[in-house]
This record gives sequence, C-alpha cells and structure tokens, in this order.
Amino acid sequence: MLSYIIWNPDLFALHIGPLAVRWYALCWLIGFTAVYLIVQKLYKQQNMPDEKFEPLFLYSFVGIILGARLGHCIFYQPDYFLASAKGVFEMFIPVKLFGSGVIDSLSSGNWKFIGYEGLASHGGTLGLMLAIIAYSKRNKVPVLFTIDCVAIATPVMATLIRIGNLMNSEIIGKPTDLPWAFIFQRVDQLPRHPGQLYEAIAYALLAIIMFRLYKNHRRTAKTDTHIGTGFYFGLCLTYIFAFRIIIELTKENQELFEDSMTFNMGQLLSVPFVIIGIIFIMQSRKKLK
Repeated sequence: MLSYIIWNPDLFALHIGPLAVRWYALCWLIGFTAVYLIVQKLYKQQNMPDEKFEPLFLYSFVGIILGARLGHCIFYQPDYFLASAKGVFEMFIPVKLFGSGVIDSLSSGNWKFIGYEGLASHGGTLGLMLAIIAYSKRNKVPVLFTIDCVAIATPVMATLIRIGNLMNSEIIGKPTDLPWAFIFQRVDQLPRHPGQLYEAIAYALLAIIMFRLYKNHRRTAKTDTHIGTGFYFGLCLTYIFAFRIIIELTKENQELFEDSMTFNMGQLLSVPFVIIGIIFIMQSRKKLK
C-alpha cells in the first residue's frame, strides 16, 4: 500500500530576474509549442504549402484563450461577470478591480494584475472550432482537413494543461481513502482523488492512440485518407468529453450552484461535444466508403 502523497509544490517553475513563470503557464507554453510542431509536420506530410500553415496558430491561440475565458465567465460565474460593467471588464482584461467601478478603479490605481485565473476547456474547445472555421475560409483550406490535423495533436496539449492544474492544486478531486490519494496542502488536509492526474494520463493515452492510428493509416494507404474526413476530430471529441463525463464523478464541483444539480456543469457541457464527435466519426466512415 502506498502512503498518501503530500502535494504542495511551488507555484513557480522558474525565475528569470524579476519575472516569475508559473508551472501552469510553462505547461501551457510547452503544450502549445508541441501542437504547433506536430501540426506543422502533418501539413508537410499532406503536401500543404507553408504559407497555408503559418496563420493557423494565431487564429488558434486567440480562439482558445477567448473561448476558454468567456466559457468560464458565462458558464461558471455569470452572476459576477455579467452583473456589472466591472465584471464585464474583468472578463476580457486580466486584472482585478477593487474600486466601485471601472473608471474609479483604474484612475485611483486600485487594481491588480492577476492573469486569466478562470479558463474553461469547453469554451476553449468551442473557441478553437470557430477559429479554425474562420482560418479555413480565409486561407481556402478545407475545414475538415484542418480540424483533423489539430485533433491529432490536441491530446498532447490537454495532457500538459491538466499537469499544470495539478501543479496549481486546482480542480481537485473528492475525498477518498485510496492509497494513491493526494493531500493538496494549499486546499486542506484531506486525501483526495488526483482528478487532474487521471485526466492527464487519459489524454496521454489518447495521444498515443492518435499517433498510432495516423501511422497505421499512412502505412496501409501510402497517404492518409482519414485526414480530411473528420475521423480524428470526431474521435478526439468523443474520447475526451466522454471521459470528462465519467471523471467528473471523482471531482469536486467548481461552483456552489453545482451542488444542487444532478449532473454538474462539466458533465452537461460535455454531452453536446460527445454527440458531435460521434456524428463526425459516423460521417467519416461514409466518406471513406
């Protein structure tokens, strides 16, 4: 039997002069860079010109950040962010205002930079999908081609984001007496499910599955006939959000209003993505036939 794991790492991964880099930010940066390199390689293997690839990640970055931020504010804390001009301002600008209003707080210096402390994966996924559609239309690249390439690489980023959550001791699990439970000392002294670690392992497994499928398809078909059918996109959505529905059973609710719900917000928001994923898998099979 393993002892409970006492978990209280430093929030900062490294210090560069006066600049302190948090683990979460570092994981996010590594994940985004890895996705960039993977998708760039996929574009080259599919004989897509470099000039078609370069704009993709500006669209993706903006779509993910904006979607994830708006998703958190609207789905999880609408009573704060949508109730006043100050809340709407903080929704888009990564600061905390302490004055009576936006102008008062800014003019008096009564504010603090805190970064985007709330980001929702469902909103980030939706933002990314819309950004890819805009990119594809602007650059005349088939939408299904783009989302399949991005979907193959997405589990790598999802894995690193959950590792970042683990380093932040956030999105914690429910209390448990399992021997691998974590005691998140920044939260309390209770042994809890390491929900972030469960998700990170699941997404890492999906990354392996994606790469093996892609490799096998290329070997058997000389050129990967599955890219551009929506197969990888459908598989990515179905796997990630189906697992999310299950893993939420081991996690604490993020907001108090979820305690009165039979299914929490994370589970409810996952259902449409699972349905969309299944539809894309079924449609891809028809296209392959």
